[in-house]
Amino acid sequence: MACPYSVLISGDIKDRLKNKDDCLKLLLFLSTELQASQILQKKKRKNSQLDKNSEIYQEVQVICDSLGVPKSTTSDIPLMLNQVESKVKDILSKVQKNHVGKPLLKIDLSLEQAEQLERINDALSCEYECRRRMLMKRLDVTVQSFGWSDRAKVKTDNIARIYQPKRYALSPKTTITLAHLLAAREDLSKIIRTSSGSSREKTACAINKVLMGRVPDRGGRPNEIEPPPPEMPPWQKRQDDTLGIVF
Repeated sequence: MACPYSVLISGDIKDRLKNKDDCLKLLLFLSTELQASQILQKKKRKNSQLDKNSEIYQEVQVICDSLGVPKSTTSDIPLMLNQVESKVKDILSKVQKNHVGKPLLKIDLSLEQAEQLERINDALSCEYECRRRMLMKRLDVTVQSFGWSDRAKVKTDNIARIYQPKRYALSPKTTITLAHLLAAREDLSKIIRTSSGSSREKTACAINKVLMGRVPDRGGRPNEIEPPPPEMPPWQKRQDDTLGIVF
């Protein structure tokens, strides 16, 4: 703190408050500092009021909705987070101790490690975004091919009304962040076979009982693909005529 009274910050510390006026100056200085701190704290609370359309508020509101926290009439983020913390503690007190499980990541990440993981996640997100775009394009082309039949042409509007809302709900962007790694539990490291009994209970359907006959080999193996024949003969340098002309 920058005290403007030199008598309070210079000289022997034992002799600074022997005078009544100096004591009053100290009280005045401390009271004004306290008032300034209260004003700054109040402004800080006002700044915590975010726009309800902001991304941070929307994310916190999703957490509140998932936990069943009553919607707040204000956009005070610290207040909403306190409500979330209280709700989480209340829920955890009603479940078994091993209900959540142990975290998969058992070390505290340093700043350098967190930045490196962010870069890895960005690279993987870019790769999987490309794959998702390809799959979504395949989906569009497949659904479009269904409309080529005469029976489907008269139901184009019905197909579009059913398909388009579900299609536009798909996003090529991934939502996986570093927070998912920090929240991951040990049960995610257990690999369950898709053919196991518990998995087949949810994936079994009538189509699994249909046996397909032999289908022709479509190829597609890169090492078996032959280059196409040349469309034009290769260009060669003009050669001089070696035969002499006799008159």
